[in-house]
Parts: sequence; structure tokens; C-alpha cells
Amino acid sequence: MMQLKGTPQGDESLYLIASGYYKRGDYDLAATYFKQYYTSYPNGRLAELARLQSGRSLYMASPEARLDQTDSYHAIQELQIFLEYYPNSSYKEECNVMIYALQDKLAEKELESVKLYYNLGTYLGNNYQSCILTAQNALKNYPYSKLREDFSIYILRARYQMALNSIEERLTDRFRETQDECYSFKNDYPASPYNKEVTKILAHTKEIIKK
Repeated sequence: MMQLKGTPQGDESLYLIASGYYKRGDYDLAATYFKQYYTSYPNGRLAELARLQSGRSLYMASPEARLDQTDSYHAIQELQIFLEYYPNSSYKEECNVMIYALQDKLAEKELESVKLYYNLGTYLGNNYQSCILTAQNALKNYPYSKLREDFSIYILRARYQMALNSIEERLTDRFRETQDECYSFKNDYPASPYNKEVTKILAHTKEIIKK
């Protein structure tokens, strides 16, 4: 690569080195060299492929959901930038598929946090409120996630637990919030496997409000 730098073969040699690291499974180095290519040769004949391969490399480097997701964030950013540069690229659909898969992974990690807050309950504070806020933010950040239903049921469960543990002055309001959440859930997910649980919570909530 150093010998060919500045020659007509310089950009190709850099791309081939990046491809070699990619095929060897060294995705971090591959991403580094692909990025070096499109930075050094922004109008090079392989610039589009280099940007795509940089995103692919970071996508491949993305770890399982329970681990740190820094690479996933970087991959999403790289793929989105690719789509901005090449909105009509033949690789557009592939990029979107990768982005959605990465977002699902990030959503899965958020769901683990939601479950943790819910399981902590009232330990050292109101973790149910943290459960609700985390789930609501996840729904906002990942609107097309396949985990939307799971986030929604935890919001409902947490509201119900907050109502059950409420002081007298706030009891009615919190059960009304739970009731509204039940109706919203049934409306959004009419065929949900959680509907039996939701129906039971709704019946108890109505009973408390009536009293």
C-alpha cells in the first residue's frame, strides 16, 4: 500500500487491505481501513463500496445484546450516513435491514433494564417509575421494534404496581391511569398473549375505582 500510494493503484491497494481484514473476520480493522479509503479518496471509484463495507464491518462487530453496544451505535450511524450519501443505492434495502436489526438489539438491551427496574420494585425508591420512563423512551426511540408489545406490558404492570402501593390520596388517580393503560394496550395489541393478564388487571382496577 505504501509503495502504491499516489499511483493509480493506490486506492485499490487500500481497499484490498480493508477487504482482507473483513474476510479474515477482523471487523474493527476492516472498518478502520474502509473509512480510511473513503476519507482519502471521497470520489474514488470504490468510495460507495468502502462506505457500505465500513457499515457492514461495524454491523458484524456488534456484540450480543447483553454486552456494551457502542459498536452498534457506530454501525447505525455509519449505515445512515451511507444512505444520506447514496439514497438511491442498490444496497439501500440491505442497509435498512441491518439498521433495523441493530435497533432491535439496542431495544433488547433496554428491555433488560426495564425488567430490572420492575423486579426491583420499591427497593430503595420507586423503581416502577423508572421502569415506565425507560420503556416509554424505548418505544419513542425504536418505534418499529418487534419488542413494542413487551415494553407496553411492562408499562402497564408497573402502573398497576404503583397503584397497588399508592398512598390514599393518589390511589384513585393511579388506578385510573392503570385503567387507561389497559384500554390502550387492548386497542394496540388485540391479539396479544398478554390479554388474559390485562383483562384481569382491568377487572380489579375497575373494582377498586368503583369502591
